[in-house]
Amino acid sequence: MKRTLILLLGLVLTLGLNAKIKYVFYFIGDGMGTNQVLAAEMYRAELQGGIGRVPTCMSQLAVSGQISTYSASNGITDSSAAGTCLATGRKTNNGMLSIGPKGDTITTIAETLKQQGWGIGIMTSVAIDHATPGAFYGHDENRSHYYEIGQQLIRSGFDFFGGAGFHYPQGKHDDKAENLYDLAEHAGYTIVRSYDEAQRHMRADRMIMVQPGDTGMVHSDCIGYAMDRHTENATLKQIVSTAIPFLERKYDRFFMMVEGGMIDYACHGDDGRAAIDEVWAMDEALEVAYRFYLRHPDETLIVVTADHETGGMALGNSDYTLNLQLLQYQQCSAWVLSDRFTALFKDATPTWEQAKQVWQESLGFWDQVEMTADEEAELRAAYDQAVRHESTDEKTMYKDINRLGDLGIAILNRKAKVGWTSRAHTAHAVPVFASGVGAELFTGWHDNSQVAPLILQAIRQADAKPRKSRR
Repeated sequence: MKRTLILLLGLVLTLGLNAKIKYVFYFIGDGMGTNQVLAAEMYRAELQGGIGRVPTCMSQLAVSGQISTYSASNGITDSSAAGTCLATGRKTNNGMLSIGPKGDTITTIAETLKQQGWGIGIMTSVAIDHATPGAFYGHDENRSHYYEIGQQLIRSGFDFFGGAGFHYPQGKHDDKAENLYDLAEHAGYTIVRSYDEAQRHMRADRMIMVQPGDTGMVHSDCIGYAMDRHTENATLKQIVSTAIPFLERKYDRFFMMVEGGMIDYACHGDDGRAAIDEVWAMDEALEVAYRFYLRHPDETLIVVTADHETGGMALGNSDYTLNLQLLQYQQCSAWVLSDRFTALFKDATPTWEQAKQVWQESLGFWDQVEMTADEEAELRAAYDQAVRHESTDEKTMYKDINRLGDLGIAILNRKAKVGWTSRAHTAHAVPVFASGVGAELFTGWHDNSQVAPLILQAIRQADAKPRKSRR
C-alpha cells in the first residue's frame, strides 16, 4: 500500500498543474525482450558479488507494462513491420515499411509532429536507413530498397539523423545513381563524421551525424558493438547528447526516436555478453534523456520499448543455477572472434595450441574459465574439421560467423547458464517503460499498435489542460 501511494504521488507530481508535453523521447531496443534487460541487470549484480539486479535507468522509470508484437502477416514480426507499427499505430506485413498491407501509405508519428511544427530527430546504433529508423520517415513495400529509403530520408526534411551511414549510398543496381551524401548536402544537410565535428556545427540548419568510415563509397551497417567499438566512433550516448541541444536550439517542441539497434545484432548471433553490453549502451543514452527530463518534468514524456524479442534468450538452461559473471571474461564480440579465427587460418594451418590461444585470450578459456574434458573435446573436434576444410561458417542475420568462434561463444553462454531457442525473432512480449507527462497511459498490457497513438493521446490531453501559474 505504501509503495502504491508513493507511485501515485509521483504521478501527480509528474503531471503537475503546468503539464504540457514539449519533449518526447521514444527509445526502441531492437530485439530487446524482458530477459535481455534482466540479464543486463543481473550480470552487473553478479560482477559486484551479489545476487539480484543492478537496475537500469529504463526499469526505474515511473510505470511499466508489456506489449505484444505480432505483425499483420504472422505471429512473429520482422523489424520493418514492427517498426511500422511503433511509428504509425498500424499493423502491416513483414517486409513492408510504413505501407499498409494493401499498399496504402501510412503517416508516421514523426511526420505528424513535423507537420505541427515540432523538431524531429531520428537516431540509431545501426544504419540510418535500417528498418526501425526508416519506418519513421520512409514508405516502401520492401525494406531492402535502401537507396530509395535513403532518398526519402533526405526528402523528409527532418532535422537530425544520427548513427551509422547509409547502407548503399551509391545505390545497389545503378552505377550512375547520385551518392546519397551528396544529395543530402544539396538538400541542406550538414554531414558530420565524429562527435567533435558535430559540436563544431551545432548551428547548422539540419544535420546527419555518421561515423568516420562512412565516406559515401562503402556499405555502412552499424557503429560497432560497445565491447569492440573503435574510439573514434561516436556512441549512441554521444549522438543523443548532440541531438538534444541541436533540436532545443531551434524548436520549442521536439520528438526524438532513439534505437538501440545492436541489441538485435547480438541476439541474432546468440551472443549473450554482446547483447548485455548493448542494453547498457542504450541505457546510457537513455540516462542523457532522463537528466533532461529532470530539468523539464512537466514538459517531457519518455517511452522505452522494443520492436520484438530476438533469440529466445533464457536465463537458466539446466540446473537451478545462474553464472552470468563468467561472461566478464569475453573480451570481444562473436564478430571479432570470428575474424580472429578466419585470419588465423588464412595463410597457413595453425596448430591446436595456436587455436587454443585465441579462445584463451578472447574468452578466458582454461585460465579464468575452467573447461571440462568434454568441452575441450568439442573444441578439438571443431578445430580438426577446420584443418580438414570441412568446417562451415554459422549463418546469422547480419554476418556469417566462423564455426570456431561461434562454438566458443556458445560454450561460454552455456557455462554462464544463458540459453537460446533461436537465431531469429520470437513472438515474446516485450517491455514498455515510461516517465513524464502521460506516462500512466502505458501501464499494463498493450499491443504495439497502441504505443504511438498513446504518445499522441498524451500530447493532446496535456495540450487541452488549462495552464495554471505556480504559486
